[in-house]
Amino acid sequence: QVQLVESGGGLVEPGGSLRVSCAASGRASSIYGMGWYRQAPGKQRELVGVTVPDGTANYAPSVSGRFTISRDDYHHTVTLQMNSLRPEDTATYYCVADTASGRYWGQGTQVTVSF
Repeated sequence: QVQLVESGGGLVEPGGSLRVSCAASGRASSIYGMGWYRQAPGKQRELVGVTVPDGTANYAPSVSGRFTISRDDYHHTVTLQMNSLRPEDTATYYCVADTASGRYWGQGTQVTVSF
């Protein structure tokens, strides 16, 4: 089992920046992929970006160039740096971790982009 806990969400104005983090515990050494999804009210959950063991990250077109995912395998953390935020980025952001036994999800952290 892997437990994921997100932190760092909040309210930010359009054009601003925010960073959210996720810490894994439990059998964190079994994780090979980590990343982020998001879900806006009334919409389906969608991919933000994921990283593979070599650190390479793949992003959704809607966030590419604005968001950056970084992972620290020693501390079993993954961070999402969000720049140039837009109102349409408002959502609950979920951390995910992939292991051989399946995908694990965090509880989510709210990000609101508004004046």
